[in-house]
Amino acid sequence: MANYATENIRTVALVGHGASGKTTLAEALLMKAGAIKEAGSVERGTTVSDYDPLEKTYQHSLRASLLHLDTQETRIHLLDTPGFPDFIGQAIGALDAVETAAVVVNAASGIEMITSRMMDWAVQRHLCRLVIVNKIDAENVDLPTLLAAIQAAYGKECLPINLPSGGGKRVVDCFFNPAGESDFSSVADAHRALVDQVVEVDEDLMALYLEQGEIAPDQLHAPFEKALREGHLVPVCFVSARTGAGVAELLDVLVKLAPNPTEGNPPLFYKGEGDAKEEFRSIPDPKRHVLAHVFKVVMDPFVGKLGVFRVHQGTVTKETQLFVGDGRKPFKVGHLFMLQGAKNVEIDRAVPGDLAAVAKVEELEFDCVLHDSHDEDHIHMQPLEFPTPMQGVAISPKKRGDEQRIWEVMHRLTVEDPTLVIEHDPNSNETVLRALGDLHLRSVLERMSSQFKLEIDTRPPRIPYRETITVQAEGFHRHKKQTGGAGQFGEVSLRVEPLPRGTGFEFVDGTKGGVIPHQFIPAVQKGVEQVLASGALAGFQMQDVRVVVHDGKHHPVDSKEVAFVSAGRKAFLDAVGKARPIVLEPIVEVEIICPESSTGDIAGDLSSRRGQVTGTRGLQVGVLALTGTAPLGELAGYSARLKSVTGGHGSWTMRLSHYEQAPPLLQQQLAVDFSKRRKHEED
Repeated sequence: MANYATENIRTVALVGHGASGKTTLAEALLMKAGAIKEAGSVERGTTVSDYDPLEKTYQHSLRASLLHLDTQETRIHLLDTPGFPDFIGQAIGALDAVETAAVVVNAASGIEMITSRMMDWAVQRHLCRLVIVNKIDAENVDLPTLLAAIQAAYGKECLPINLPSGGGKRVVDCFFNPAGESDFSSVADAHRALVDQVVEVDEDLMALYLEQGEIAPDQLHAPFEKALREGHLVPVCFVSARTGAGVAELLDVLVKLAPNPTEGNPPLFYKGEGDAKEEFRSIPDPKRHVLAHVFKVVMDPFVGKLGVFRVHQGTVTKETQLFVGDGRKPFKVGHLFMLQGAKNVEIDRAVPGDLAAVAKVEELEFDCVLHDSHDEDHIHMQPLEFPTPMQGVAISPKKRGDEQRIWEVMHRLTVEDPTLVIEHDPNSNETVLRALGDLHLRSVLERMSSQFKLEIDTRPPRIPYRETITVQAEGFHRHKKQTGGAGQFGEVSLRVEPLPRGTGFEFVDGTKGGVIPHQFIPAVQKGVEQVLASGALAGFQMQDVRVVVHDGKHHPVDSKEVAFVSAGRKAFLDAVGKARPIVLEPIVEVEIICPESSTGDIAGDLSSRRGQVTGTRGLQVGVLALTGTAPLGELAGYSARLKSVTGGHGSWTMRLSHYEQAPPLLQQQLAVDFSKRRKHEED
């Protein structure tokens, strides 16, 4: 395989809402560049990107897929990412590997929820952005209105670099060779707007432009890249991936105008931890120390664990010795791969800008940094902010004895997906799988069955309520046990105080004079924490409590750790019972994308769930984004309800916001249920 210098490498993530045609566009680009002989089909399950059996079944992407193509003496690394909200974590993770986020918009559907989210995330990561309007040949599309909506939503810096022509059968260039007739607007006007926008970032060029009235395209390259870096320009391209209209022109734009690693905004790294950490930017120089970032992990059934990384600095070869994070022992690369969908293509080297992979290195984890010198110890990238996985099911094996296998399989799956969480609730003794939505959960459960042959029973998990106190109170307990021989003795007096919501737990040793010897204070805290974990009112974890141990007694012979654990636990229970304990319920923020005509029904439905709409914003004509809050416990089955209300045109996401006091009737019912469970366990 040919090697390319960093200046001849482009890295592009195809992002955008589901069904915008990203995978079909990737196929069209691969075919146009000669990387494949014939474009595959999503419907037939023959695309390079969607090679997973579940992707073929669902007919849409479930994970980010790596592709590459060589054209015009340039290598383009493409990441084809999922567009449905349930799999957005894969798209977010891809942003750390690229200079350019190419946001694909369905010309028929317009701006959708993930369109806006990906634009926002790209801005947060300081990526250059490109908007690709796909399906320009679809029936009844209104491209002038869509372009106006894009500019209204994301700014006037979104300017067409080409325009559709011949009813969407081709496109005409508005930058390099501005000539020809377009279906709307004027090629000359579009060219002038582009040049005006670009020269604004270069005062000398601006003066020359005002003097001459025209600037040659080669003079515009450097300021064009600067405008991209600063977000002063967001080019808009028009294509039809299905017919190939505009695909060759899009390749030209990627080769000639998309930034190479020396022209983009280098990612932000940190060295050190806490207040002592220092910011720095990598330098895309192949002669420097290696600095690479693992942005994806794949559990390949044939080669094992595959760590996929972006080289930001230095050169990685088969002989390179790399450290993982702060690890002291390096590993030898041995085999170095470049991915083409499901295929692992072996390569000799990877330079800044390349996306490569190594296999069978167990220490590799998502988001870790690879380096070849201890000078780069304690380095990490600016962390990505993923949505909190809130949709959960309690899982248990159908086959007795498979309990351990659940954890082994889930470890393999969570290694690949940072938005998938497996947790064990000691209070309910439930193993809970949490994901970003129903579809995300269903795909994971199907993978467990089909790929790992693990059959699972599921049920709704317990809502993660919390308990706290509302007033200060005193608690006391004397633990005294005599059974012949050495006995047990410990006496604890403590005070509980409510803390601001979200503070957590504080334990204070306020004893004086050795009334409780210092070696027994941890035992008192252990007893308190047992109650914190299991709850005192309704069986849920307690939070936002300060415990001050201020008095007690001990016996020189009979005092033991177990005695003070028991005394601390029961003294804390005594205090909590007097401190007006309450149950807190989780409140989530929701964002709902829906037709404008459905907003009344959605607001009413949310209100019936004790929720409320807190804001609205227009995405495009007839489509709104509603934000609001609601108790998590009231949102069971909301996806189906939203589908019914909007006729299948709505989508939503949620994330944990905060905890609030639950309604009295709900608290009473939870306390009664807990009392019944406890009585049953005692019997």
